[in-house]
Amino acid sequence: MAQQNMPGYVTTIERFILERQGLHPEATGDLTTLLYDIALAGKLIQAHTSQAGLTEVIGVTGTTNVHGEAVQKLDLLADQIIINLTDHTGRLAVLGSEESEEIIPIPDKYPTGKYVLLYDPLDGSSNIDHNVSVGTIFAIYRRVSEEGPGTLEDCLQKGRNIVAAGYILFGTSTILVYSDGHGVSSFTLDPQIGEFLLSKSNIRVPDKPKYYSANLGYQRRWSEGVQRYNDWLTSKENDGPNLSLRYTGSLVADFHRNMLSGGIFYYPGEMGHPKKTQGKLRLLYELNPLAFLSEQAGGTASTGRGPILDVQPTELHQRCPVFIGNTRLVKQAVGISPT
Repeated sequence: MAQQNMPGYVTTIERFILERQGLHPEATGDLTTLLYDIALAGKLIQAHTSQAGLTEVIGVTGTTNVHGEAVQKLDLLADQIIINLTDHTGRLAVLGSEESEEIIPIPDKYPTGKYVLLYDPLDGSSNIDHNVSVGTIFAIYRRVSEEGPGTLEDCLQKGRNIVAAGYILFGTSTILVYSDGHGVSSFTLDPQIGEFLLSKSNIRVPDKPKYYSANLGYQRRWSEGVQRYNDWLTSKENDGPNLSLRYTGSLVADFHRNMLSGGIFYYPGEMGHPKKTQGKLRLLYELNPLAFLSEQAGGTASTGRGPILDVQPTELHQRCPVFIGNTRLVKQAVGISPT
């Protein structure tokens, strides 16, 4: 009898990551431990999000981040949890957070490592007060600079260079989804034992899509091409897929649903909006990690003109249009002007 079929057999995320290490002959164990550090951060963030309504960690801090957005208290808390669990381990050269204007250096008193961690500590945080799912998104790269303190150049890498990426979704259950370049797997946090257990492996985006996710409140600001594309998605005519709308305003939740059930998420540029002509979502902290996962699951991610993962970042908080999900639907969007 195969071990996996034995009664009571479970695969913890620690065991899974350790076993996957064999797929990387050059592995030293640092990436394995870094991924487990992120899983631990997810447990701590979940502990606070599940108690948010009972403690003083909901609402805004009264400050704004680099994007001019109100900072939620849980945003700041999640950011600090990730930094505190990773900046002293000797595994990272530098960090980059959606909440920080500049790169986050490793303190001088700690050693630097060979990896770079870019992350959105709490995506969809504007939904926190309304009990809608939120999530943490992350991407790990190898540093490109020499030994010593990490640099901005280490962070401004194309998504093609990602070593591992994923997200932690905090909803009715807490789910960690990640890929190390060999398919996509998900793990569900068992609150009774306090551990992430393997729940799905080799996740694939279904060929037959069901849903599309977009903020239709802004469609009058889209280009004519994008508006026609939106009409095609909801039509049966001209080979239209006749999809149903599902949109929460929480990128991780919408992406997760579409990856499992089939569909597309898109957020194009907005004409006449000075801050959103190139889209709203951040390339480094949101789009590259999810594009990596989408391709690993058999999907596609595009700016509307070319692959997300091929975009060369020029700044930490660069925005980008996105069409991500079912390959056929994304390819239909390629060539449409995103602005």
